[in-house]
Amino acid sequence: MGMQKLFHFMLCGCLVFFGVFFSLRGQAQPSSGQFGIGIQFGDPSGLSMRIHKPSGMSADILLAWDLDDFFFANVHGVFEQPISGSGNFNFIYGPGAFIGLRDRGNGNLFDGTDEVNLGVSGVAGLNVYIEQFEIYVRLTPLLLLVDRTDAEIGGGLGFRFYF
Repeated sequence: MGMQKLFHFMLCGCLVFFGVFFSLRGQAQPSSGQFGIGIQFGDPSGLSMRIHKPSGMSADILLAWDLDDFFFANVHGVFEQPISGSGNFNFIYGPGAFIGLRDRGNGNLFDGTDEVNLGVSGVAGLNVYIEQFEIYVRLTPLLLLVDRTDAEIGGGLGFRFYF
């Protein structure tokens, strides 16, 4: 996804996020140790999971895949900082790492001939809790360290349901 498309996507995501926030009341934060699962739309899009720790680092996992071509896993330790005067908005941030596997031509992922990418990442964004749901928008800078050195920015708009 190009930088201009990512910017437009994030801008639209922020507008939706703020619209939902200001139209709803009665937000509540999940309790410690609750498991959340949902979807993130963006770059990459995929399955989003989180083990919530309101007073410490939460485990945040994103899994994305195309069944024939690639698999991507991004794991972050995420902290939340309430934004004073904003209701229930939180600033989210934290360090992470990722691994990506990409098929290189024969159509069989996980066959030993795949390109493996490893690197470090970070996350920064906003979230809000509405009952058992979390809505978030975030940017994820990635620094690829193995198979080559490269940098890019991902991110997305997502939601999770907490059990």
